[in-house]
Amino acid sequence: MENKLDFSKYADDTAVLLVSHGSSLPYAKNTFNDICKKFVEATGLNTEVGYMKVAEPLLPEAIDLLKEATPNLKRIIALPVFLAAGIHTNIDIPTILGIGAKEVDPRQPDGIYPEGHYLYGLEDIDFDGELKYLNPIGPSPKLLEIIDKRIEDALNESKLEDAKTGVLLVSHGSRLGYNKEFISTLHGLFAEKSEYPSNFGFMELVEPNIPTSINKLVSENEIDRLIVVPVFLAPGVHTTRDIPTILGLIEDDGKGHHHHDHDHSHSHEHGHSHGHEHSHDHGHHHHHHGHGDEKMEFDGEVLYPEPICDDDILIEILEQMVFDALE
Repeated sequence: MENKLDFSKYADDTAVLLVSHGSSLPYAKNTFNDICKKFVEATGLNTEVGYMKVAEPLLPEAIDLLKEATPNLKRIIALPVFLAAGIHTNIDIPTILGIGAKEVDPRQPDGIYPEGHYLYGLEDIDFDGELKYLNPIGPSPKLLEIIDKRIEDALNESKLEDAKTGVLLVSHGSRLGYNKEFISTLHGLFAEKSEYPSNFGFMELVEPNIPTSINKLVSENEIDRLIVVPVFLAPGVHTTRDIPTILGLIEDDGKGHHHHDHDHSHSHEHGHSHGHEHSHDHGHHHHHHGHGDEKMEFDGEVLYPEPICDDDILIEILEQMVFDALE
């Protein structure tokens, strides 16, 4: 980083809780461990990843770990490592942290959760210092630097030279409007400075879905090569299985079995796959991937780079967010 941020005066009494969704798959946890390690190296602050559900440590345990490691702990900065706000950042996580939901839960407007729900019968968080809960990352212009890097990665894998190239940014989709706002803002910033014709689409829960977005992009522009950038933090079911299946990069035999080679080649021609999955697998396996069963109508080269993962630019974004919260 050009002018390194100095966290030294906070090291004795401040810790950082990086909040993640939690996945039953190992990839997300590995990614968040890598993010945490790089964040600690950059800031010197005591930092733990805490998960909302499914993975360990859950948030209360992560806070206990921070307390053990920093005896004079007076302040915890809880940073939801999510790209966009949504039910998890505005309702679930603040509820678990005991600071109250930011809005009414559309799933449970009375705020009473059934037994077995992860918000049922929550234990109190055992911390009497200041707990500062930040907003998620949002459409930071610095994310464009990561998208540009992923486009470059994809072009390095391409079999074509000087092909007419289009870019599709793919986001998760959310029951609340924030995810759409996030990706449309980010795409607007991207479109302003990129020479590539581009569009954005959603994995689920909101339109336009991926095939619709691709069909619109290729019908309105002459495109021989399509780069589909997964704007996801960590790999998970969506990035390694669902999206590649929609793109025809891996075959779905209809029984939930997906066939692909592990050769890390990311283009249409060679049965692509990668061994990573994105963290929001949500445990909801009723994915609406049919989306009215619109099919992608593009037979050019499809390139599909990695998600954001522990990119150094992401670490810089998180550092700046925490620094701004402390100043």
